[in-house]
This record gives sequence, structure tokens and C-alpha cells, in this order.
Amino acid sequence: MAKKSNAEAKVVKPNVFMRIGLFIKQIIDELRKVVTPTRKELVLWSIAVFIFVIFLMLFVTGLDFGLGKLVMLIFG
Repeated sequence: MAKKSNAEAKVVKPNVFMRIGLFIKQIIDELRKVVTPTRKELVLWSIAVFIFVIFLMLFVTGLDFGLGKLVMLIFG
């Protein structure tokens, strides 16, 4: 098995400022890919989220009420 040369064995990381600069550059590159929704899409998704939250509230309320009644019947 051949030994690695010193250049291959020692990997030099960039200094902290270079890494921070690279990180910020990558953030900006990713933000350029973001697509802003249209007004219609925003309204439709907001309504969908609102309906889903109402549904979950009713579901949890029903479970709370039903399990409360069940506990009262059992331990009454």
C-alpha cells in the first residue's frame, strides 16, 4: 500500500473569514432561487391553512370533549 504524500495528507481549510464569506455567498445564491407567490396563490394558500387549522381545532376539541365524557363515565 502506497503512502500518501504530505500534500494529500494535509488538507488546509480556508480561514474563518473566507468560510464566512463563502457561507454568505451561498445564502445569497439560494435566495435568488426563491420564487415569490402571486397574490392569488398567497390568498388561496392562506385560506387552505386557515381551513386546516379550524379542522384541527374542531378535531382536538371533539377528542377533548369525548375523552372527558369517557373519563367521567368510568371514574365518575
